[in-house]
Amino acid sequence: MLTTIFNFPKSPAEQKFNIHLPTTMHDIANSVRDIAHQAATDSKDIIVLCIGTDRSTGDALGPLTGSKLKTLNQHPHIFGTLDDPVHATNLTTMLSYIQLNFNRPFIIAVDACLGRLESVGCVSLGYGPVKPGAAVNKELPSVGDAYITGIVNVGGFMEHMVLQSTRLNLVVKMADTIAHGLSFGLSSVRH
Repeated sequence: MLTTIFNFPKSPAEQKFNIHLPTTMHDIANSVRDIAHQAATDSKDIIVLCIGTDRSTGDALGPLTGSKLKTLNQHPHIFGTLDDPVHATNLTTMLSYIQLNFNRPFIIAVDACLGRLESVGCVSLGYGPVKPGAAVNKELPSVGDAYITGIVNVGGFMEHMVLQSTRLNLVVKMADTIAHGLSFGLSSVRH
């Protein structure tokens, strides 16, 4: 769904990890563990909301991550998979469903984004919401108490075409790294 990230002054600084480094999965897991423990101490249900569509290679990061996470983890609250994606047409409905069916939900939003050339292949993680669809001029609600975004390609010009020409290999590697990091990070937190 391609995201814009909002940084809030009271939030800890955003962390950025390159998926090509050998410690990235471990680093993501540690960061997710910190976020999850904070949410658990506030007695909140932790929701992983993977945003995007499988109809665009670059935007498939969310649904690929959600599907991989479901196969790795017993975490019960994962939304947005290849079978059942969360995207522009159903995002608002899904957010309403989550608010009605979970106790003070703490949402970790996972989405693809575009960035600078030197950041392609990096995963960003932090507190606060993301703005899905902003990179492709869609008006959608802000999502999440924390976020994980993967920079899948270069932004700034003809974003729809850039998304279509994004290498699937990169998106699959990112989804695998994020899913494993989430799985390990969430495994230490009660559900």
